[in-house]
Amino acid sequence: MGWRTGRDEAVAEIQIEQAGEGGGATRFLVTVSEPGTSSTHEVTVTDGDYRRLGEGFDSYENFVRASFEFLLERESKESILGRFDMADISKYFPEYEREITGGG
Repeated sequence: MGWRTGRDEAVAEIQIEQAGEGGGATRFLVTVSEPGTSSTHEVTVTDGDYRRLGEGFDSYENFVRASFEFLLERESKESILGRFDMADISKYFPEYEREITGGG
């Protein structure tokens, strides 16, 4: 599935692969591909963050996808951190939690 970014209208492909779980968290490898380039990111979603922010999604993967779509509307794939916890997004984009939960 392609995602059209808000920045430059490039189409990005977002691939999500579960990379492990334990300790109340699930890790994902997310690859964002645009024509000719790609970037890979390791993202951790805690069970608490999923309950708090992602319960409107039918899976952790769909929550991660929506979060990457949110990020790609605001920055290039190269600007997205290589490794982060999902809750870290709101440190950089205060509107994230409101928008991802449908409150904005």
